[in-house]
Amino acid sequence: MTKYIAFLRAVNVGGRVVKMEELKKIFALPGLKNISTYIQSGNVIFETNETDVTKLKKKTETALKKNLSYEVLVFLKTIPEIKKIIGENPFTKKMEGMHLYVSMLSGIPSKENISLLDAYRAKEECFEIKGTTAYLLFPPKTYGQTKLSNSTIEKKLKVQSTTRNWNTMNKIIAL
Repeated sequence: MTKYIAFLRAVNVGGRVVKMEELKKIFALPGLKNISTYIQSGNVIFETNETDVTKLKKKTETALKKNLSYEVLVFLKTIPEIKKIIGENPFTKKMEGMHLYVSMLSGIPSKENISLLDAYRAKEECFEIKGTTAYLLFPPKTYGQTKLSNSTIEKKLKVQSTTRNWNTMNKIIAL
């Protein structure tokens, strides 16, 4: 069995409140086992023998829409994929006193679109994109004010994304 983490986009933000127990019930689909959640930002951990990630993504998104009455984008990652994201952190030497966030992207953005993000970056902010992962480094307590929000990332990169803080990514590996 493969362990997956479903990172759900736009859950428990903007008035769309979903209890984690409800998410567990929604993910109680045929073939999914050992379902658990981690914190209120929409992280569902499960195991399955299903190897077709596209099929699995569609299955979970369909169940979410049916049960919540709105679309929820699912970003599926395996433990090795999350370990790779953590291992490829380009800011390990700059992290002291800063806060790191990871945006998982639905596709690889073009270099032209990536260059558009520079206009939204404050002087002390850093970002780097590796494949379908954006690493975002901010001074403490500034993520809520940054122009490099999830919305800006989606609009400028022309991909969909969901963002988690560095602590969440590391704690999911430890589960």
